[in-house]
Amino acid sequence: MSHRPFPTDPSAVAGASLPLQRRSLLKGTAGVLAAGLFPAVHAQEKVVLRYLGTAVNQDKAIAEKFEADTGIKLQYVAVTTDDVTKRAVTAPNSFDLIDTEYFSLRNIVPTGNLKGIDANRVKNAGKITSLFTTGMVGGKAVGDQGTAPKKVIYLEGEKSKTFAKSPTQWMSLIPTTYNADTLGIRPDLIKRPIASWAELLNPEFKGKAAILNIPSIGIMDAAMVVEAQGLHTYADKGNMTRAEIDLTIKTLIEAKRAGQFRALWKDFNESVNLMASGEVVIQSMWSPAVTAVRSKNIDCVFQPLKEGYRAWASGFGLPTSLTGKKLDAAYEFINWFLDGWAGAYLNRQGYYSAVLETARTQMEAYEWAYWMEGKPAAQDIKSPQGVVIAKAGSVRDGGSYEQRMGGIACWNSVMDENNYMVQKWNQFVAA
Repeated sequence: MSHRPFPTDPSAVAGASLPLQRRSLLKGTAGVLAAGLFPAVHAQEKVVLRYLGTAVNQDKAIAEKFEADTGIKLQYVAVTTDDVTKRAVTAPNSFDLIDTEYFSLRNIVPTGNLKGIDANRVKNAGKITSLFTTGMVGGKAVGDQGTAPKKVIYLEGEKSKTFAKSPTQWMSLIPTTYNADTLGIRPDLIKRPIASWAELLNPEFKGKAAILNIPSIGIMDAAMVVEAQGLHTYADKGNMTRAEIDLTIKTLIEAKRAGQFRALWKDFNESVNLMASGEVVIQSMWSPAVTAVRSKNIDCVFQPLKEGYRAWASGFGLPTSLTGKKLDAAYEFINWFLDGWAGAYLNRQGYYSAVLETARTQMEAYEWAYWMEGKPAAQDIKSPQGVVIAKAGSVRDGGSYEQRMGGIACWNSVMDENNYMVQKWNQFVAA
């Protein structure tokens, strides 16, 4: 599940100058055109890329900035997470660019509907974070239960329907955004340290806990709790056996019947309102939702836990049918996206970008220190809209990039027993 409630006002975004080479190129374009030497000018031809994804992943500011820089227009096609996968499988000619989750690739790639992205055409491909390419952060391997990107990021060839076991020239998706999720808490109402996933089902919080009601993600959170309680150790939380699914759901149903849950939330705003109102003091939560609660001057923490984080990741893919000028435009978008401006924009929202090096060039030193190095903010930290989201002196929850992303325990995934899992999850919801 992607979970970006994207801001839409681009006016407050800092540091948005064109790279020198591109400015020089644009200045010289008129003369080249007059001489008839420039065969493909996007601004004249108005290339439009149909961008399939969820609404929360389709950012107006990014589309406007990209069009201003290149003349290429993004036409957003917004559907649900499940429908992104369905379209990729059943209607691959209905989009020119797909923004999907890495866990969905196990359903999409075997259809042959996505073409391998040629790393040789992606300028910063070699700088994509090692978290995706080798599963390493700061020289150490992170947890790879579930669909860790390194398992599905490379294809055997441009038209391959199978994943490569080691790096190749062909990539399934180019990473866009990713993060590691944990529990959100209200420290002002809990009034003691929280250090374990087990606390979600602690009877102390009866009627004041909530869990995410998206089966494939909610059950991973539940599995983190089950392990933290010492009830069971999973071989792979992202690919449970039927017996493990039964145990996990049984644990949830018992807690629900005992009155543990105030809510099972599906909607981002619902999670914000539950926490802001104080009806809930501990719950499955997404980083931007915590930020949204804080923006109301309410104490809320995205709590690091000793068992680690559940991670997720999205990326851009190209349909097999894409050719010619549209294919060239899609590569231009991918290259633009990894060039720094978009990465800095995402980092300022609390996400992480695929190529950290270029994003850093578009951020102020104090911003980078806060968001990526876990250092106290030298001055107030603002969102891309200019709203203060962290006061000077505060430290980012979870600390640095290496601490947060180095603490991954598992990744969002689709299980082999997905249909059975969803049936059992629905029993929990109905209990």
